[in-house]
Amino acid sequence: MRVIVKKWGNSASVRIPAGIMEAACLNLEDPVDIREEDGRIVIEPIHKNKYDLAQMLADITPENLHAEVDFSTPVCKKLL
Repeated sequence: MRVIVKKWGNSASVRIPAGIMEAACLNLEDPVDIREEDGRIVIEPIHKNKYDLAQMLADITPENLHAEVDFSTPVCKKLL
């Protein structure tokens, strides 16, 4: 797909068609990484990393460990 590079203030801009935005799971105001690779411009979405339970558990320290929380008693004979 061909698009035109336009002036935007002191910078250049390219409009990204809606179909490409959707295919890349990209929304307005989402952060992207932009770089040059072998003379090509690469725009890559920066998606949040999924949580890693092992890393989260490894990050627990005595300083950030909170006390046990009482969530009350089970409701409707169901054990939570």
